[in-house]
Amino acid sequence: MPITNPQLLNHPFLQEMYLDAYFPDFLVDKCKQIFVRLCEAIEAQKPSDNASLLRLTHAATEEFNALAEEFDENGSELETAAREAIAADFETIAKAYGFDIDTEELISPRDW
Repeated sequence: MPITNPQLLNHPFLQEMYLDAYFPDFLVDKCKQIFVRLCEAIEAQKPSDNASLLRLTHAATEEFNALAEEFDENGSELETAAREAIAADFETIAKAYGFDIDTEELISPRDW
């Protein structure tokens, strides 16, 4: 199911990471797909409260955690620039679906 939220339909997820050669595009593509799946899950499940949204964002954060080793194996890492780009897109997604939650709560299980 494609994203239908007009604010996110053409959103340039992780644009800063794509512009930085330190981050391999094929790995940034994997990160972007995590966000696409998150948006699709939000649209399919329609979380009605913060706790329901957090279950979805925390699952997506765990997917980012799982990619950290692959970044390392390819001479990169989810460091400051990546953390900021990822966190900003989590916040953008939450707001686009009408949630006002602290970004750190959205990504609290992160280990990057």
